[in-house]
Amino acid sequence: MNTLQMAIADSVTITKRNALKIKRAPDLLGGAVILPIVFVLLFAYIFGSMIEVPGVSYREYMVPGVFVVAIVSSAQITGYTLTLDLRKGIFDRFRTLPMSPSAVLTGQTLSDVLMNLTSIVVMAVVGLIVGWRIHTTPYEAVLGFLLLLLFAYAFSWVTATVALALRTPEVFNNISTLVSMPLMFLSNVFVDSARLPGPLKAVAEWNPVSTIVQAARDLFGNSIPATAVSGAWPLQHAVLVSLLWSVLILVVFVPLATRLYKRTVSH
Repeated sequence: MNTLQMAIADSVTITKRNALKIKRAPDLLGGAVILPIVFVLLFAYIFGSMIEVPGVSYREYMVPGVFVVAIVSSAQITGYTLTLDLRKGIFDRFRTLPMSPSAVLTGQTLSDVLMNLTSIVVMAVVGLIVGWRIHTTPYEAVLGFLLLLLFAYAFSWVTATVALALRTPEVFNNISTLVSMPLMFLSNVFVDSARLPGPLKAVAEWNPVSTIVQAARDLFGNSIPATAVSGAWPLQHAVLVSLLWSVLILVVFVPLATRLYKRTVSH
């Protein structure tokens, strides 16, 4: 078996391990699903009645944004579980095995794709219950879900990198919360970014979260008609820019996370 085949086999093994870990600890998946459901119910039935979005139902406008909230929440579990494995000495055990160094991180992030898929399915069902509908072709809808999963996979590498740099669950939770909350709320997840004041509007329009949310809205047919003439280039080309963001994140953070992992297990 050559090096590539060994790396693939090791990655599959780690993926199965992490999937079983989630199955045995459903609270990990529950945390990634419950928060977005709370946001759906909160904004659909409480704040949604006070928020107007021209040209589209607010509930349809909101649900693609909550998909991305679910992705960000799930990605944080990558970092949290990595810090737990560091604390328990799991990486030290892996170091004694004849396995590819990148397999641990690849397996962790691939298992997160399964968790994100489950989370998105649950959110889609909840969205349909509160009134969300897809108004585009099946091809565009499938592309929308695949784009969400790609961004989720890329973002998992970001949280893996942060976790390997911080190394403790408590610090990671604090830092990830401080970073994820501005990413989600300083965007177009819940409100139209064009309605934000000057500097905040510019930040929100160039926020990668805003781009992936806009891409999902475009592909599901939930966009504001006026968005088509928005001056923000990322929102005008949201699908393309979302792909570019995902590729850029992978190019930067996959080698960075792998280097941090090798440094961690070598100590």
